[in-house]
Amino acid sequence: MGMKGNIGATDKQTRIVIGLGMAVVGLATLGGLLGLGMMVGAVVTLLGLVLVGTGLARVCLLYRLFGIDTSRSH
Repeated sequence: MGMKGNIGATDKQTRIVIGLGMAVVGLATLGGLLGLGMMVGAVVTLLGLVLVGTGLARVCLLYRLFGIDTSRSH
């Protein structure tokens, strides 16, 4: 049994697209292609992966903490 989803379709798509973009930038930084620094690369990669993961799972714990629900299933 999982948690009830609180992320709607548009929110899901936005998270996945932005998350993938962030992960690519982060990995490029970690690979030395961008000069943003290793720490920035690691943080941006991690945040990107979190966005993709929450988008795919359609559950955001911060949304739940603040009572936000962008899904239409109330």
